[in-house]
Amino acid sequence: MTCIISELEKCWYLSPPWGKQMPPIQIDLSERVYIKATRTFGYCCGVVWQDDQWIYSVLSEHSIVQMTKYQILGTGKIQSVSLDKPEFAVGDRVLLRFSSHATKQRLVLGVVLVNGSWFYVVEMVSPTLSPALGSPIRFALVSEKDLVQVHL
Repeated sequence: MTCIISELEKCWYLSPPWGKQMPPIQIDLSERVYIKATRTFGYCCGVVWQDDQWIYSVLSEHSIVQMTKYQILGTGKIQSVSLDKPEFAVGDRVLLRFSSHATKQRLVLGVVLVNGSWFYVVEMVSPTLSPALGSPIRFALVSEKDLVQVHL
């Protein structure tokens, strides 16, 4: 029975939430964007798949706000940053170095810049039918050091 549950978990973690084909990401990381509501500019510092759409993290006037593609316009101008490119991309298959789960393979569901370092959103716990109070965090930000690329 444990083997069947492990196999189901593996299928769950490796099934992209967006379906067979990943929807295009409209805004690139470090791209300058126009924020429609405030009529100001900012820079994209992250993208995460959430609620069946891409949510963009935008650095604007010393704060980071979460926005959909309908709230911003990409300018096509990439901010020059002294950071290395992210090691992993959205949709990459990775192994967790620290997980105690039988299934360590996951999909990268987002990339976010936090204090000058890249972090990756991965699903840590499969969903439950009735979430209990104090249940573990389902999605987590994980550093590059905690992930290993899976080559297919």
